[in-house]
Amino acid sequence: MLKLEHLAELLEEHDAAARARGKEFSLSPDSWYRESVCLTAESAIHRAGVLRAQGAQIVDVGAESTLAQAARVEEAAQNTKLLPVVKALHEAGILVSVETYEPTVTRACLEAGANVLNLTGADPGSELFRMVAAQDAAVIICYVQGRNVREVADFDFSRDPIEQMRDYFSRQIETALRNGVGKILLDPGLGFYYRNLQDSAARVRHQMTVFLNTFRLRTLGYPVCHALPHAFEYFGEEVRCAEPFFAVLAALGKTDLFRTHEVPRIKAVLETMGVFKGSDLALE
Repeated sequence: MLKLEHLAELLEEHDAAARARGKEFSLSPDSWYRESVCLTAESAIHRAGVLRAQGAQIVDVGAESTLAQAARVEEAAQNTKLLPVVKALHEAGILVSVETYEPTVTRACLEAGANVLNLTGADPGSELFRMVAAQDAAVIICYVQGRNVREVADFDFSRDPIEQMRDYFSRQIETALRNGVGKILLDPGLGFYYRNLQDSAARVRHQMTVFLNTFRLRTLGYPVCHALPHAFEYFGEEVRCAEPFFAVLAALGKTDLFRTHEVPRIKAVLETMGVFKGSDLALE
């Protein structure tokens, strides 16, 4: 069981990292979560408006699920679904991020007004980063042990996962900076479906550990984004309480941006935690 002593040990071991702060900058049908599945552009635009009204600072959209068993979606089909939504949200003044690793989708969505590329592919080279820089957009660099989020195998635990993430992010940050990107966020990729993390206890243990160690990634100088998981096996019919639970752990680990389906619940959790000490956390 997680105890206060565990947190004290973690802080004592990584005291310098706990004091680190990231850069600050301003940003201009397979899902289990029914409300997130929008079958038309109109419903997606309406849903985005609801999320903003509930307190989301960024709305993330995508046209291909990260679930391993979900159908792959061609780039042209992704653009057909995404572009009307991105354009409408941009015109409405809603900050929008697009989740993709495809160059054609990236270029089209950024040109349509997307503010953020949520990059779920590894080693993209310079092309995607140049596209982001050309539009003065931001990039969320996701940690992926594989070519992209849809092509992962076993998670490598041969070294401390946080150190592996630091090495990966360092390389990606260097490439992004070299290609003119100045707005960077880091995502440890806790929602990706590695084969050896299908066991619920192993997966949740890994997620909890990374959440609590998030502050160690902030020494890279950039804010950290987390997708909050669900843990169906433990929460069952109360699955909508899972994201608020994990939000507490993520906040303790000094997460900066929370990616959630449960905007009102997470907003309430973070505001309540902020009562103890001032907080400047953000919701996606």
